Formats: sequence, structure tokens, C-alpha cells
Amino acid sequence: MSVIDLIMPKLGESIMEATILKWHKKTGDTIKMDETVLDIATDKVDSEVPSTAEGTIQEILFKENDVVPVGTVIARILSNVHVANAKSIHIPQPIVEEVAHEEVAVPYTAATSTTSVSMNGGAKFYSPLVLNIAASEGVSMSELEHIIGTGNEGRVTKKDILQYVAQKKSGHTTSTPVTILSSATHEPAKTPVNIEKGLDTYGGNIEIIEMDRMRKLISKHMVDSKHTSAHVTSFAEVDVTNMVLWRDKIKKEFEKREGEKITFTPLFVEAIVHCIKKYPWLNSSVDGDKIIVKKDIHIGMATALPTGNLIVPVIKYSNQLNLAGLTRQVNQLANAARNNKLKPDDTQGGTFTLTNVGSFGSIMGTPIINQPQVAILAVGAIKKRPVVIETAQGDSIAIRHMMYLSLSYDHRIIDGALGSTFLNAVAKELEHFDINRSI
Repeated sequence: MSVIDLIMPKLGESIMEATILKWHKKTGDTIKMDETVLDIATDKVDSEVPSTAEGTIQEILFKENDVVPVGTVIARILSNVHVANAKSIHIPQPIVEEVAHEEVAVPYTAATSTTSVSMNGGAKFYSPLVLNIAASEGVSMSELEHIIGTGNEGRVTKKDILQYVAQKKSGHTTSTPVTILSSATHEPAKTPVNIEKGLDTYGGNIEIIEMDRMRKLISKHMVDSKHTSAHVTSFAEVDVTNMVLWRDKIKKEFEKREGEKITFTPLFVEAIVHCIKKYPWLNSSVDGDKIIVKKDIHIGMATALPTGNLIVPVIKYSNQLNLAGLTRQVNQLANAARNNKLKPDDTQGGTFTLTNVGSFGSIMGTPIINQPQVAILAVGAIKKRPVVIETAQGDSIAIRHMMYLSLSYDHRIIDGALGSTFLNAVAKELEHFDINRSI
């Protein structure tokens, strides 16, 4: 008999901790190799943690909603298999090197975001998840310091901060003067801090819905992007008649040969990749006063989830895939997103994002840049419209398949000339699509 430690896996270079959402097993339960033990969540994606051995759950060390650093032992499995034969979790790491601004910044300065003075003079640690919730809910640092934590060593957990927020909104928190102890002398500080009573009032016939975890993260990510990048959006109108007719002509044969249904998305991705090769600054990020130009092209595609939330799985090395490969990746990632089967690595490392607002009927949009990228392209709905066609014999009016493109880009490094030139290059790629192209 041997005891196997189940470790909180590292879910990417920038992920330092995860929240335990649900335990599927309890102490004393039997477990098979690779059977799901628990569900965890990061600020990127939810994921399942499989068992690294077959045996019996001997001990569970953390509760649901606890925030646990990666590499920490979260459970122990009593196994008949010798420890040398135990299988360890392998989660692929992103190949692309991430720049310093890949992570969304915590909304407090370093001096106060990770530690504060506790009531007994010791240091108090706050996880980025707790700090993000505090920031989004308007909980000040002075309030946070006086929330009694139920985690290890009095640590404030996600459950604690959410419970405090709920009490604050209901008006159940009290306005009590609290004395802060000096970290140096352990004596009362001169200025007491008051926790103010908060009560939001709403009038009329309304329904109040609490944001879920992902919606709060999306909200913060979008606001931070607006604060980070100087957004500019340019538009172009495209005649995609040749592309539409070509797809209609080959889609049955393509599915029969490749085993995949071809949508317009891989055709858009292909055009974007061709143009990024000509204008590589669109495939970059900003790190302080440095421009980091990425040589590999990883296209993120914004995907709506059944919950109504949005996630951006990434087609890695899009510049190395042919149309069949792009189609396969698009379909696999979209299906994984719809069925909540995306792995953490599937949403990391994107260098440029495509969002299809047309799939919901919009003819155009002004998308928000997905940090730390510098550009995002929105494709609108394809509509038949009468269009003036210029020929050597004269002008005529014809019914064509038309679409709008909108490119939002970071004006800190992408000027209007470059942004518009890139956008028109994508438009020409789509407009001059070879209707006689073979598959």
C-alpha cells in the first residue's frame, strides 16, 4: 500500500492558483485512474482534475470554494499500486512565451494587494480572485482587512467575500469602528477605520440578478482593456459573393472527404493569417515602451457559451495549417466550448482575435481588444444587396453577397494608416476569393 498525493495542477504559465468548485469524491470513496476527482476554476477556464492513481480517497485537504496555490497537495489517495507506477497529471503548457501584461492587473498596488496588517499583528494574504471580487463589488481595502476569514490560518476565501458582499447589499453589516494594529509595534494605530453600512435601493418593477463568476471576469477584462488601449475602429464593406458561392459548391464534397463541415470562420481565419504575414505589427503586444511582435500566429475566435457568456479559444499556429486543418480546429474548439470541455491551454496564447457578430444577425460591431493583443476583427452578417458593378463596358447593378468588417486596434502603436491598410488587405483577400479553387 502506498499513499499518492493529488496535486493542484499548473494550468498555464500565468496561473498561480485555482478555486475548487466541486468535489466528485469524498473520503473513503474508491477512485479509478483518470476518473474525475474534482472541478476547479481559474480566471481563464473551468477544468476537471483526474485521479493520478487507482485506490481509495484517504484524505481531502481543502473544501469547496477554497482558493489553492498550484503545486499544493489537495488530497491523498491510498493505492495498492507502488508509487513509482503512479501516473501523474500532464497538462500541456503554452508554447508561446507570454509577455508581462498577459494577466489582467490586480486593482490594488503591490504594497496592499497581497498583504495587510491582521488583527493580531501578522500578515494577511489575499488571493487575486478575492481582490478581483472586492474591486468589482466596491469593497475597500479597509473593509477587506476586517472580514473574518474561514480559510487556512484565517485566510479570506471566495465564500467569505461573497457572503460579506451579500450582507452589505442587504444592509446587515454594521458601522463599527475597528482599530488597526501597527505591524511594527502591535499597538493601536492613531486613526480608527470605520466599516460603513451599505444599502443599495432600487425602484420600480425590477429583477436583480447576481453576476456569475465568468461574467464578473469578462466585465473586468473589458473595462481594463478600455483603460489600457486607445481604441480606434475602422470599417470596410466587402463583396464576398465568390466565397459564398464557392462554399455552397464544395461543402458536401468537403464534408465527405474531410469528415468536417466547413463554415465561413476558417475562411476568415485564413484571410487574416495571410494579411498578418504582410503586416506583422497587428500580431503584437505592448510591454511598457516595447512592442513585442509575435512570429507565430495564434488566432482566438470569440465563442458564445450556452450560459450567454463569452470565451475565446485559440487556434494555435494558424499560419502552419491549411484550410482543412483550420476547419478541424475551428469545429473542435467550438464543440468543446459549447460542451464545457475546453482545457486551460485552449484559451491561452492568442495573438489576434476574430469575433463573428454576424452569427447573431448584427451587420457590424465595434469590438473591444482582447488584452494583451493590439487588434480584433469583427465580421458582420452576410446580406444580399443591390450593388453597382463597374466594368469596362460600363456600370451595372447586380445582387451580391455583401458583408461589413470592423477592426478595432490599439492606437498606441497601430496608426490609422496601418489599421486601415490591414483591414483593406483582409477585405481584398475575401473579395478576390478564387471561385475555381480546389479543395
